[in-house]
Formats: sequence, C-alpha cells, structure tokens
Amino acid sequence: MSIKLVVFDIAGTTVKDDHDVSKAFQAALLKSNYEVPLELINPLMGYEKNLAIRQILRLHEHNDAKITTELVTKIHHEFVEQMINHYATAPGIEPLPNVEETFAALRTQGIQVGINTGFSKDIADTIVKRLHWFEKGLINHLVGSDEVELGRPHPFMIQKMMLDGNIERPREVAKVGDTEVDVREGQNAGCKYVIGITTGIFTRQELETYNPTHIIDDIAQVIDIINK
Repeated sequence: MSIKLVVFDIAGTTVKDDHDVSKAFQAALLKSNYEVPLELINPLMGYEKNLAIRQILRLHEHNDAKITTELVTKIHHEFVEQMINHYATAPGIEPLPNVEETFAALRTQGIQVGINTGFSKDIADTIVKRLHWFEKGLINHLVGSDEVELGRPHPFMIQKMMLDGNIERPREVAKVGDTEVDVREGQNAGCKYVIGITTGIFTRQELETYNPTHIIDDIAQVIDIINK
C-alpha cells in the first residue's frame, strides 16, 4: 500500500530551532514568576502548549487549585505573542537542510505534504507565511493544535488531514517528527511509518525509547523509506 500523505512537525523537524521555542516558553513562565530550567521544558515541546503549561506548573504547584484556567491562559497568551513576533521578525527563520527539496520531491510523486504542530494555528500560520510554503506549492495541509479536540499524542490532527485529503487508511500515511510526542501521535494514528528525526530536541538514543519505525538524521531519507 503506497503512501499518500506525509505529515511533518515544524520546529526542529522542518524549521531551524535553536531552542527558540523552549526559550520563549521559559520567558512566558517567568513573567508569571515560574523559573523553569530548559531541560524540564524541552521534552514537552511537541505537546499542545496549554497542556505543556499545565504539566510544567504541576511540577511547581502541589495544589492543583492554583493552576487555574486564567493562569494557563495568561502564560499561553504571552508565549503566543513572543512566538509570533519571533517567527515574523527574527533573522535566521529558515527550513532545515533538504526540507524544501524533500517536500518538492514528494509533491512530484503526487504525495500530499502536511504540517502539524503543538503550536496554535496563529503561530503556525506565521511560520508558513514567512517561508511561503503554500505559495511555492510545497505543502497541502497545515493544522494547529487548537483546530482539533485534543493535540498530540492524540491522532486528531493527522485524522483531520486525512479527511481533508480524502485519505481513508492510516497505512497510507507517514509521520515525521523530532520528539517523543510526535512518535506517539503517529503510532496512535496507525501510520505505516513513524519516523523520528535527530535534527531537533531528542537524540537518537532518546527517540529509540519510543520505538519509531525509523530514525533518521537527514529529512531527505524520508523519500527512500516511503519508496521501498
């Protein structure tokens, strides 16, 4: 059964990220007086960000009653503002090596290319507009975590793309990402290939723990995997 859709993560998978997302998350938490080291933030970066905020706050607040919706919303709003400003204006916002070439090769084969993310749609839109991926004809789908009932590791973002792309079988889908939650999203969706990539937050050894079907160091290797 041939692959009809490949779903890619954004930061660390297709777009260069020098811990910029984690640093913005850290700064947003600090504005509400939560000082959190990056090593606690990095593993949560693939998650929907409101969920990630709650998980971080639980490490600091023994009383769940203090983790209010208002507090989570305040921190998330600050994070979104920082990320939109970063991706709209910062220098060096660029695809990782071989990303656009891989997208183009997939599109030439008639394979749909999707981008999904733990970011809300407004941040995702800012990135894709900056890189002109729709205008270049490189991607078919973009789904933010706030467009579905639940973000990663739940399969709903992938399932939304399948529905939009008239793809009925998850075995016709491959998922590519750099974090544990990317891998689990692909597994939960039933994707034929669940590919971890070492260009982001997680090392090869860390990704191996979650049993992806493949681990790659270069996104161009996706082409070889799906054409076997």
